[in-house]
Amino acid sequence: MSGLSISRRGLLAGISAAGAAAALSACGAKTGSDASSDSAAKADTSGSTVKVGLLNSLSGTMAISEVTVHNSLLLAVKEINAAGGVLGKKLNPISQDGASDWPTFAEKAEALIKDDKVVATFGCWTSSSRKAVKPVFERYKSLLFYPVQYEGLEESPYIFYTGATTNQQIVPALDYLKKQGLTKLYLVGSDYVFPRTANKIIKAYAKAKGMTVVGEDYAPLGSTEFGTIVNKVKDSGADAVFNTLNGDSNVAFFKEYKSSGLTAKSMPVLSVSIAEEEVKSIGTQYLEDQLTAWNYYETTPGAANTKFVAAYQAEYGKDKPTSDPMEAAYISVYLWKEMVEKAGSFDVAKVKAASDGIELDAPEGKVTVDGATQHVYKTARIGKVGADGLITEVWNSGKPIKPDPYLKGYDWASGLS
Repeated sequence: MSGLSISRRGLLAGISAAGAAAALSACGAKTGSDASSDSAAKADTSGSTVKVGLLNSLSGTMAISEVTVHNSLLLAVKEINAAGGVLGKKLNPISQDGASDWPTFAEKAEALIKDDKVVATFGCWTSSSRKAVKPVFERYKSLLFYPVQYEGLEESPYIFYTGATTNQQIVPALDYLKKQGLTKLYLVGSDYVFPRTANKIIKAYAKAKGMTVVGEDYAPLGSTEFGTIVNKVKDSGADAVFNTLNGDSNVAFFKEYKSSGLTAKSMPVLSVSIAEEEVKSIGTQYLEDQLTAWNYYETTPGAANTKFVAAYQAEYGKDKPTSDPMEAAYISVYLWKEMVEKAGSFDVAKVKAASDGIELDAPEGKVTVDGATQHVYKTARIGKVGADGLITEVWNSGKPIKPDPYLKGYDWASGLS
């Protein structure tokens, strides 16, 4: 297959479930042998093509990040079609703009499932958007592949999570900071579910591991006013900042950070939502030597990544970086393809049943689907931003980490879920 080498191994108010089921029962030729799924949407697989949904913010504050994820999804679809499609059918990507607005995400998700009759949907970035569409995919028993690291403490039978859960990103990042002797943390985040839940987990970790949270502040998503927060950070005596800001708020935060005289040397910032694309948008003069935690960097060694970067830049331009969410989105389409081909069917129940053990030699390295949680084994990586805008790995976990979305294997996390 093109792009990856393969080995074998998830409503709108006013629409009732009964009404939705009745409306869906009038659809044309469909898959859907799941007899228990009376309200399940019936994807149209009758022709030579099947539709796949691409649900991303192509406008609004999150477009800084999500447009690149959309582009990466389109690249995977193009490659798969060039190699013959899935079960002999070409993929027809249907794009919807969530517009950085969570009710809009839910509306567009329903349109993809009911009107376009997609066989699967790929997308979302913020946990707020995922939380908004989750009941839609569950109501219609349709699949969403979610490509971004998140706060964990969630599983859905109709979502596959191809980004990191907490024990594959935030926990290793805390371990890294602790080993560096950076034990007094200031928490800065956007004011929505991911940062608040992530920081709840960080505070539990800190309490158990002898670290101290000396401050915690949130800004509205899209906020550009960080003077007060940065002044509090500067006077806090923290060793480091743990940053869970999202979107273009990062631009304003890091500019204010530098203006205040704070540097990566005097008080490093470890970010979990800033990748290569955001580095380019924010500016390396504000980010050089700052830390990030992901599972993939453009600089990650390996033939699969070399091929991915070359393919992306050939499609979108030599100056276009690749990033972790883009890679996780890219592989999500390939993982779904492998599940469908292993199942021999586009039927959701059969695809889910086939998912366990699906394995890819991905740009980030080996990834394996854990069918029980519908998450993916991933290697944790800490990186440092360079003057060239690229991120260079300074530590990795040595092997893929089994996903543990509810942190059941961590005594200090008991009571969080």
